[in-house]
Amino acid sequence: MTDAPRTPDSCRLALPAEAERIAAIQRRSWQQLFPTDVAEHVLASVDLASMTESWAHAIAKPPLAKFRVLVAIEDGRVVGFAAIGPSDDDDAHPGQDAMVGEFIVDPPAQRQGHGSRLLNAVADTMRADGFNRATWWVRSTDDPLRRFLDSAGWGPDGGHQTVSTEDEAASVKMIRMHTALG
Repeated sequence: MTDAPRTPDSCRLALPAEAERIAAIQRRSWQQLFPTDVAEHVLASVDLASMTESWAHAIAKPPLAKFRVLVAIEDGRVVGFAAIGPSDDDDAHPGQDAMVGEFIVDPPAQRQGHGSRLLNAVADTMRADGFNRATWWVRSTDDPLRRFLDSAGWGPDGGHQTVSTEDEAASVKMIRMHTALG
């Protein structure tokens, strides 16, 4: 008996049918990444079905052609995703600056190369869309992500902000990372 051939790990544009898997990965990662009070508050404010619907809409009917959802695939399964598009920062250069809005590798699939492949796919897609620079807001306390980005040529650009829930029950300090795409 021989094992079925393994499908190579890859990255590609997401399909609407993958929205539920993306939402589930996002929910799991929030539990791991955010302080307990923030994670509980955010997860209580939105259910899996609503998140799935939002991701399906973002994939099938993005507001602009340059808004994209990419997925990392392992053995035919989504193990990570990224949402990218034009930057909406006040100091962004329209048509030149892109942003990573969301970038998550499922916790059980981390440290297996999916993040690097997905980050390369993000940069390639942004370049193909004509962007010159990419930005990414990251939690100030996420040292592993900042080290990963630093090793890939990203660095802080001095931008910072605090993001809070609508009722201000929880907040997270963010710093902006950037890289040239040229």
